Amino acid sequence: MPHSKIVTKALPVPTSRLSRMAKLGGLASSIAGNVATEAARQLARGERPRMGDLLLTPANAMKVADKLAQMRGAAMKVGQLMSMDAGDVLPPELAQIFARLRADAHHMPWPQLKRVLAQAWGPDWRGRFEKFDIRPIAAASIGQVHRAQSKDGRDLAIKVQYPGVRRSIDSDVDNVASLIRVAGMLPRHVDITPMLAEAKRQLHEEADYEREGRCLSQFGALLADRPEFRVPELHPDLTTQTVLAMSYVEGRPIDDLAAESQAERNRVMTLLIELLFRELFEFRLMQTDPNFANYRFVPGTGQVILLDFGATRAFPDDFADQFRRLVRAGLAGDRDGIRAAATEIGFLCEDTPARLEQAMLETFEMSLEPLRYDGPFDFGATDLAMRMREAGIAMAEDHRHVRIPPMDTFFLQRKFGGIYLLATRMRAQVNLRAQIEKHL
Repeated sequence: MPHSKIVTKALPVPTSRLSRMAKLGGLASSIAGNVATEAARQLARGERPRMGDLLLTPANAMKVADKLAQMRGAAMKVGQLMSMDAGDVLPPELAQIFARLRADAHHMPWPQLKRVLAQAWGPDWRGRFEKFDIRPIAAASIGQVHRAQSKDGRDLAIKVQYPGVRRSIDSDVDNVASLIRVAGMLPRHVDITPMLAEAKRQLHEEADYEREGRCLSQFGALLADRPEFRVPELHPDLTTQTVLAMSYVEGRPIDDLAAESQAERNRVMTLLIELLFRELFEFRLMQTDPNFANYRFVPGTGQVILLDFGATRAFPDDFADQFRRLVRAGLAGDRDGIRAAATEIGFLCEDTPARLEQAMLETFEMSLEPLRYDGPFDFGATDLAMRMREAGIAMAEDHRHVRIPPMDTFFLQRKFGGIYLLATRMRAQVNLRAQIEKHL
C-alpha cells in the first residue's frame, strides 16, 4: 500500500506563485518579529544577544516547519531534505521540529481534488470507477494517494499531484533558500548553488508522474526474478503527468518489523542492503529517497514492498567503478589508494588542507567498519552513527573549507544513511562484508 505520510486535516494547497511567495514572505517577517522581541528581552536583562541564537529558536523552527507543511510542493520537499541532514547542522531540538516535515502532511480538500482529477482525466472521470475513496490513504510533499476500484475490477492506488506544484518548483526552491540564508542557517561562504540547481532538477523529475511510472516498471522488471521483493504494477491507461495509477499492494509499515524475531529482522535488512549494492554496482540506477515510508512488508509471505520511484537516479557508467576502487582500497587499508579514489570522485580537492584531508580520510575509514567486520555486523550494538556525526560536526566547524559534495555522491550518501538508520532501528545483524565482496 503506497503509504507516504500520516494524513492530517484537509487544507487547500496555495497554487499561485504570488500566494506561495507571500506565505514565505510572511514567515520571514514573523521570524524577524520574534528575533526583535527576543533581542529586546535579552538586552533588558543586560545580556548581549547573539544573532544565531536568536534566529535558531524552537519557536522559529516550528513556524518554518508548519508553514512548509501547509504549502507542500517543493517548499516542503526542501524542508524534508534539510531535515534528513539537519543533525549535522542544527541543534537537536530544531532537528526534531524539522523532522515533523517527514511525518506530517495535510491533504487537499475534495473540491480541489475534483478539479485536479477533471483536468487530468476529463470531466466524466468518475464513470471509469466503481469506487473512489475521497479520503486519501497517504499524503506527502508533492501528492496524495487514494484507493480506487476501476469498472473493470482493478484494485488501484492513485497518486494525485497537488495543483501548481510543477509551476512553483523553481520559485519555491529559491524562496526557501533565501529564507535559510536570512535565518543564518548556513555559513555565508558555503556555495549552495549546485545543490539548488540539483534540487530543482530532481523536483521537476519527481513531479513528472509519467517518468515515475517508467521507473516503477523498470524496477519491477529488474526485480522480476526476486519474489522476495514486490513492486506495484503500473497502469498506464490512467497515468498522466500529474496522476500515477498503480496496483494497490497490501502491507504493513517497515517499522512494525521491530517487533518481529531477530532472524526475520536480519533477513529483511540483508535483502535491503543487498538491493542497495545491486542498485549501485549492477543496475546503476537507484531509488535515492530512503524515507522509511517507502518500504513495507507482507507478514504472511515475508515480501518487502518497494514504493515511490520519483527520486530514481541513474549513475554514470564510471561512477560505480570509482566507488569500487574506493571501497577496495578502504578494505585493504590502503590510505594512498583511498586518497586517489576520493580525489577522483570529488570528495577531496587539490587544495583541501592537510588536516581536513586527514580528518575526511579517517571518517571514511570509520564508515567502513561494518564492511570490514568479518561476520554479521550488529547494528543495534554500535555507537558508529554517533562517532560519525561527531566527526562530521568537527569537520563542518572548519567553515572556510566546507564544500557541497558532488551531487551523485550526495544522493548516494543520503540513501546509505537512510538504510543504515533503518538497520539500526531494526537492531539487525547483517554480514555486510559477504554482501559487498560479490560486487568488488
